[in-house]
Amino acid sequence: MGTELENIIFNPIVGKIATVIVGLIIIWFIVRLIQRRLISRISDNNNSYKAKKLSSFIGFLITVLLISVVFSDQLGGLTVAFGVAGAGIAFALQEVIVSFAGWIAIVFGKYYHSGDRIQLGGITGDVIDISILRTTIMETGQWVNGDLYNGRIVYVSNSNVFKEPVFNYSGNFPFLWDEIKIPIQYGSNYDKTKEILQSVGNEVVDTLTKETKMQWEVLQRSYRLENARIEPMVSLIANDNWVEFTLRYVVDFKKRRVTKTDLFTKILKEVEKTNGEIKFASATFQLVEPPDFNVNVSDSNSKLD
Repeated sequence: MGTELENIIFNPIVGKIATVIVGLIIIWFIVRLIQRRLISRISDNNNSYKAKKLSSFIGFLITVLLISVVFSDQLGGLTVAFGVAGAGIAFALQEVIVSFAGWIAIVFGKYYHSGDRIQLGGITGDVIDISILRTTIMETGQWVNGDLYNGRIVYVSNSNVFKEPVFNYSGNFPFLWDEIKIPIQYGSNYDKTKEILQSVGNEVVDTLTKETKMQWEVLQRSYRLENARIEPMVSLIANDNWVEFTLRYVVDFKKRRVTKTDLFTKILKEVEKTNGEIKFASATFQLVEPPDFNVNVSDSNSKLD
């Protein structure tokens, strides 16, 4: 009994396993200590998140290196067995493998980062975490109007980056072109309407356009893009019912709803000050009366008499 126990204790494999276990405990103790004592003190959420991810990745990398070094003399004879087993595992876990490849594409291809607003796998929202197999999104929209959170946290497989387009609302240019439409009755003062819309647009988004100009110029230098207009622009078309004015402007991707509220509020107040010179239009329906019909009724009995 003592000899068997002694053989087990002094077995090289047991010693290597014990070395790996002790090494793992030390590695992850240091990683957790760094995350709690140092990284948790970083005030910026984005930098804190990236630092935690980096420390965890380094921990996994050191773990793999430790196992490789400790069992280096044992890995040669297992190469064939690992190859056969790997082929079977790859077929069974192909979705997992594609998700891992998607994670590599996201990280190194810069598809999106934590905090970006994206549309992935049919889900629109803000990215709150990017793990090896899935992306966690705080969803917006659905039964909630506007670009507001609805409270659902959605986990989307990273493999979706290879299956369909990835829409990034922030990315290198965290602004969107948006517009509002104002229907005006025929006979209103069109020049004054255009002047009001242009003035309100400049007042609400003027400070924003100064910021967008600089970022748009950076984007133009990086890609072949036309020199699109950043300042608010007013256009109009005439249809069967009214004259439709459109105010087009650039807005922060997280402030579309607030900006529209400010624009409509100011436009309504300015239009009311015109005392009827400008009138909003609404859909009207004209009921056409049927033509008159003259019906003559003859009495057949009177003819027989």
